Amino acid sequence: MQRVEHVMGFPVSLRIDDPVAAEETGDAVFAWLRAVDARFSPFKADSEVSRHGRGELSADELSADLVHVLDICERYRAATGGAFDVRLPGRGLDPCAVVKGWSVQRAAELLTSAGLRRFCLNAGGDVVVSGGPWRVGVRHPAFADRLCAVLDLTDAAVATSARYERGDHIIDGRTGRPVTGVDSLTVVARTLTEADTVATAAFALGAEGVDWAAAQEGCEVFAVLPGGRVLRSAGFPTADAAAA
Repeated sequence: MQRVEHVMGFPVSLRIDDPVAAEETGDAVFAWLRAVDARFSPFKADSEVSRHGRGELSADELSADLVHVLDICERYRAATGGAFDVRLPGRGLDPCAVVKGWSVQRAAELLTSAGLRRFCLNAGGDVVVSGGPWRVGVRHPAFADRLCAVLDLTDAAVATSARYERGDHIIDGRTGRPVTGVDSLTVVARTLTEADTVATAAFALGAEGVDWAAAQEGCEVFAVLPGGRVLRSAGFPTADAAAA
């Protein structure tokens, strides 16, 4: 089974290489992601996130899912000394850096619960795979038609934070300024919740975030700095790599 839909502002592709796959399973995955977008998007005025950000919902009135997401946000805010912060002044509450990875990981768990063992779920370039090995490419930060790494992944997730798609959009919460000391930073972890959040939090730290991410339990890191310098942790599962 292969299926692609545009959800949460980016393309989401699902490939299932499993003989027991049913169309209903794909339906459940995309229905969940659409529900997450409706509930947690800071760009929808009636979402739970927007209402909480405006003070219309107290902490006691939040869903268990949003409480969980905000707990993750706070944990990484503390771990980065405030560099990663979903409550930046003048910007309102925006937990997208956690919601994306968390929601796609939950979607992957729906597939696993349905008995599927070999699949790849790709959400705008952030990927979670079951079974394997799967080969996953990491886009070159300077050239859209080139890869800077190819990974061999089995039962793992990979996420990249970078400047090439949305410009200097990641803000260091300690300074309030965009981060420019890293071009792209890729994290491989056991879940996409971890990979996506660690990648964004590490990027917010700037160049020092590479070592910080590599020190997180179960995480491997590949980063390209301005000027083309490449840094990678010893266990990063690279099948083939080319420096910038």
